[in-house]
Amino acid sequence: MKVEMRARIKILLAAAALSAPMVVPMSATAESPENSYAVPGLEKPVSMTVDTWGVPHISASSTGDLFQAQGFSAARDRLFQMDTWRRSGLGELSAVLGPRHVEQDRAARLFLYRGDMDKEWASYGPRAKEVATRFAAGVNAYVDWLEKNPDSMPEEFRKLGYKPAHWKPQDLVRIRAHGLVSNLTKEVTRAKLMCLGGPDASRYLSKLEPKHKPEVPDGLDLCALPDDVLDTYKLATAPVSFANGKMAKEPEEVRALREHASGSNAWAVSPERTSTGRPILAGDPHRVNTSVPANRYITHLSAPGLNIIGAGEPWNPGVSMGHNGNVSFGLTNLAADQSDLYVYDLKPGDPTKYRYRGRWASMKTVEEDIPVAGGEARKASLPFTRHGPVVKMDQAKNKAYAVRTVWTQPGTSAYLGSLNFQKAKNFDAFSEAAREWKAPGSNLVYADKKGDIGWVPGALAPKREGKGYDGLLPVPGDGRHEWTGFSNSDDFPSKLNPKTGLVSSANEYNFPRGEEALGYEWAERYRKDRIDEVLSKQSGTSVKDTTDLQNDVKSLAATEILPYLKGLESSDPTTKKALDLLRGYDGVASKDSAEAVLFETWITNVLYPAWARAMLPKEAAQYLTQGKLMQDFRVVTDSFAEPEEWFGEGGAQARDKLILDTLPTAYDEVSRFLGPDPGKWSWGAAQIHVFRHPLGGPNVGPTPMDGTYHTVRVSTYLPSLFPRVQIVGPTFKMALDVGSWDNSRAINAPGQSGDERSPHYADLAAKWGAGEYFPLLYSKAAIERNAETRITLDPA
Repeated sequence: MKVEMRARIKILLAAAALSAPMVVPMSATAESPENSYAVPGLEKPVSMTVDTWGVPHISASSTGDLFQAQGFSAARDRLFQMDTWRRSGLGELSAVLGPRHVEQDRAARLFLYRGDMDKEWASYGPRAKEVATRFAAGVNAYVDWLEKNPDSMPEEFRKLGYKPAHWKPQDLVRIRAHGLVSNLTKEVTRAKLMCLGGPDASRYLSKLEPKHKPEVPDGLDLCALPDDVLDTYKLATAPVSFANGKMAKEPEEVRALREHASGSNAWAVSPERTSTGRPILAGDPHRVNTSVPANRYITHLSAPGLNIIGAGEPWNPGVSMGHNGNVSFGLTNLAADQSDLYVYDLKPGDPTKYRYRGRWASMKTVEEDIPVAGGEARKASLPFTRHGPVVKMDQAKNKAYAVRTVWTQPGTSAYLGSLNFQKAKNFDAFSEAAREWKAPGSNLVYADKKGDIGWVPGALAPKREGKGYDGLLPVPGDGRHEWTGFSNSDDFPSKLNPKTGLVSSANEYNFPRGEEALGYEWAERYRKDRIDEVLSKQSGTSVKDTTDLQNDVKSLAATEILPYLKGLESSDPTTKKALDLLRGYDGVASKDSAEAVLFETWITNVLYPAWARAMLPKEAAQYLTQGKLMQDFRVVTDSFAEPEEWFGEGGAQARDKLILDTLPTAYDEVSRFLGPDPGKWSWGAAQIHVFRHPLGGPNVGPTPMDGTYHTVRVSTYLPSLFPRVQIVGPTFKMALDVGSWDNSRAINAPGQSGDERSPHYADLAAKWGAGEYFPLLYSKAAIERNAETRITLDPA
């Protein structure tokens, strides 16, 4: 990594962590003193009870009033987070932050949904437009209340010098770039790696499932892709990031982890296997979790015909993970390949035309004005081919590059498809509703109070046609490589009450052999296998067993690789100390483990780069191991298991030499940071987490962390820093006792509120760090016993 990049990341992450104590503000609150608000548009009063843990339980006389109240409640807790999401997604940052954000605004506007709005609304159910309209009205009502009560304005708006915006209902669905689409950056990475390392170099990037060898499309020059070909796409999809109170570009290493390490766990256990005779459903999504607040928000919504509790993104109405009193549901990412990069030949002298099926086709150009604070609006030209927005134009070489994604299709606003199944009462109704789920690709895990458990995959998956077109590499945009339609849940397998009594998902390849491939790049199976290993041995699984499993930190990657150290000997004293320490490692990456520090440092910082140098030409190995690429450790373990195939003749000896040569380097690296005595090493001292306030403070942390990228309790960190700073992990977790709902447990770190004056800004951080939970209450009696604040929303 370059020195300046290392310094910048340290400033953004590690330095803030080490300088900031744990902050749990408890003084002033942002609430109305009388805990009553006048909300225009409500038909009748709405009651809201905020419990001890900051969860709002909202009760209304109609679903329209309910969703308006949800918008009001979300804005009350998360307004700055929601406002920056909306501005960045719509391309309206420059209007309040000035001219240096024009390019980001332009990039975001390229990926807005511009299709048929009637079809868009219909995708989320017959009342989706009304729901979004009332939700936006609730947000606006809170914005208007702040205008009359400026002392309650969130501090971020004061510091940045602007006011929160009003929302339109279409804002909720036009923004697409915050969703996940699989493998676009991997296409470019794979092409560059194959250019540097030859046609077989792809196998070293990631393990493909089902087994597959990428074919280079005719006419694609692997070495001709510009280094900045996806810069506009990255700018459009980057979260709003600040440094020292100013907008900052997201470090490339953080972006790589955000794209490729995001995942989730979810499972359901049948009544026959639980201690209560009721199903249990668990879920914990993994996303970048460095900011305060994190990106999940828990809410409870009750009105005639709907009584639902769970978590979702604060800018979405409803919830995407939780239960409705009859059925419960969790989700994990499903690696459907929903994007492609197209490469075009431009007409010499006229960059508005590109070759398509033997003729020159014209791009469509949309002209828009981008408002700029303190100056005149900037003109923005947004070019589109038939496949999607143009993200790079190289007129000198007469080339253009466009991104095609499912975002152009109606119904692909991230997670909003959950509106379709919020009232489902059984598996058939849930499965039927899941057919409308399009993005992001998701495994929907199910359990109901009748005792049924199941799994339904949901995704809009392109069908690709053309020689060499498998979605793993960019393709020429000349008409030979097209999407000919889509597969969806109707075409996918599902499960209901499997004989094992278990359903689990951890982003692994989970489609039966012979099924059409939705994509080839799935998560490593270590988390999935550990979940199944633990659950299959339990005969009376309890909610406590479930939360214990969510906090499980045994690495099956470690137990897979450690046996190769048996029998190895060395006369080098440092190597001998490393061997002795790791031979006693059980793979449990707990906070107090010295072995975990050495093992993780070894495999990420030393073994993997050395392995790549042994496998690939120098330039290809350097490209593969640079900090911005996510490691797929399966390729290393596969090579250790089949050394003759991977290392060549004498492969076992080459493998053993690689181990012995790299261990002392890792041991010395840990010694430099934690001292020479391994008895004083601990993983919790070497890996920390900090929730960073977007404008520099108050931060929450540092918190010592356990777990690794390969454990059920995921912790994905930047290996280039010390201490390792966790970037991806589960901030929201739930364990649902299906049918006895008050026994359910949840956590949402660092707290429910993003307002630093609120008692719920950081009150859950200590519990989260310790692997603890709070009761996710559902019954009126339990909520009343744990009520902290009562709020009334009155019609104005």
